[in-house]
Amino acid sequence: MDEIRKWVGVGAIFSASVLAFASMAATAQDDDHHQQYRHVLLISVDGMHEADLVNYIKTHPGSTFAKLVKHGVEYTHASTSRPSDSYPGLLAFATGGSPLSHGVFYDDTYDATLFKPGSNCTGTPGTEVTNFEALDWDLSKLDGGSPPAGAAFDPRNPHINPAMLPLRKTASGCEKVWPHLYLKNGTNTIFEIIHEAGLRTAWSDKHPAYEIVNGPSGQGLDELYAPEINSTSLQANGYPTAPASADWTTDPTYTRTYDGFKVKVVLNWIHGLDQSGTKRVGVPAIFGMNFQAVSVGQKVTVAMEGASTTRGGYLDAAATPTLPLEQSLDFVDASLGQMYDALKASDLLHSTLFIVGAKHGQSPIDIKKLHMRSGSTNAYATADVSDPADLLTNGGVPVAWETSDDVSLIWLKSHGDMAKAVSILGADQASVNSTHIQTLYDGTTLKSIWGDPTKGRVPDLIIQPIPGTIYSKSAAKLAEHGGLATDDTNTLLVVSNPKLEKKVVDMPVTNTQVAPTILKALGLDPHKLVAVKREGTQVLPGLETTGDDDPGARSE
Repeated sequence: MDEIRKWVGVGAIFSASVLAFASMAATAQDDDHHQQYRHVLLISVDGMHEADLVNYIKTHPGSTFAKLVKHGVEYTHASTSRPSDSYPGLLAFATGGSPLSHGVFYDDTYDATLFKPGSNCTGTPGTEVTNFEALDWDLSKLDGGSPPAGAAFDPRNPHINPAMLPLRKTASGCEKVWPHLYLKNGTNTIFEIIHEAGLRTAWSDKHPAYEIVNGPSGQGLDELYAPEINSTSLQANGYPTAPASADWTTDPTYTRTYDGFKVKVVLNWIHGLDQSGTKRVGVPAIFGMNFQAVSVGQKVTVAMEGASTTRGGYLDAAATPTLPLEQSLDFVDASLGQMYDALKASDLLHSTLFIVGAKHGQSPIDIKKLHMRSGSTNAYATADVSDPADLLTNGGVPVAWETSDDVSLIWLKSHGDMAKAVSILGADQASVNSTHIQTLYDGTTLKSIWGDPTKGRVPDLIIQPIPGTIYSKSAAKLAEHGGLATDDTNTLLVVSNPKLEKKVVDMPVTNTQVAPTILKALGLDPHKLVAVKREGTQVLPGLETTGDDDPGARSE
């Protein structure tokens, strides 16, 4: 989440029908762990819908996306995590599970059992957990900054300031809760399992806090490259005339440059080098990155493209991209082409499973559906929405925390206020619906999908608003993610290799299925993932190989 961070609650919505997908997909309970591939390259094009993929291939038949689909399986009804925030979105790929298992709902959340940073576990428990740029040492630095002389720090996570971490009281004292220790129920990651098997692991993402994929051991990654996307470091990194306050999300042009830093590192990994490109370490068994350029291109109300200034997002409900978004899609396609060509040049193409998905989509595609909070000056939005947390507070229900984008997650100060809170929100929905509620999750329904709020981590209330609603006054954004609507959750998912026949799978699948699929592809047991066993996560269907490499791929 890169938008509202308020002292109130957060909402997100989830369809129980997703739980039925497991019965329709190939089972992970396959005792044959024969290694089919030596490497897996995992890419998340954050924000990219399945509709974007279809449209792009239609207008760019010679593109890298088209090439990957030609020799791969395209899943037309793939679903992200729910909530569809980047943090649980990556954990879907990495753990094979949902927040029901790993307990992570957003990058900005609340935990009623933890203590505030710097409190030494004294006072009343209950604190915001800021697993985003708030953990960095210095936001003027691209890497998030480094500890000053004499300051305590973790050598494995030198760009995270330990003083900003929440605290947990244990039998042995008061411990800092690093992102990788925020995972619940012993949930581990594919990076841990692959690392424990003696294979190399690497990942690149947008905040140092993405070290969460290290898993509870803290050792899952051999390398993490996480340049801070919200750093005000443009002037020192190629944009000397950029505003001093601008970060890499201010304009898609900046974001493409930022993503380019990560692309260069992925190319180094393909060549068997470390992220610096100076040391030969071998090609990782699992590696990859996320792209932010599409996500930013979908959001911005003003974007610079050469001499012109225009908005981002889409031109219509059919997901026809504006120029800034089109340029970002072109950039991602060209970058994937660089990776494809590097794999081919290194004779790794046929031994590498190439997976391209998205942690989240973006909503709304149709700008005519955009509604924002009353008081917003956004030129493209209807400003007629009330914040659910404000409604509760004004009705006498104290709210501990709200996280909200196009979803609202709400933690109450007292679980005893649940009935009153539901009554207030229900009455509003039944009358003027100023909060634009489509679905309110609470009680047994919420508990069955996400877990028990009384244990401190799970929100008391999750609100899916009418699609197109964003609980924000921002004048700078056309869209957001985090919610459970189709625009947020139906993202691209392509699994490609020259040994795979072109196939389109229309049955529903989820991004959680990528995790056991990766382990199986590398000859490892998917059931070593705690969340796979807990939730019954299946491997992706339709990945049977032809038995022989496709000679046509060699000439492309």
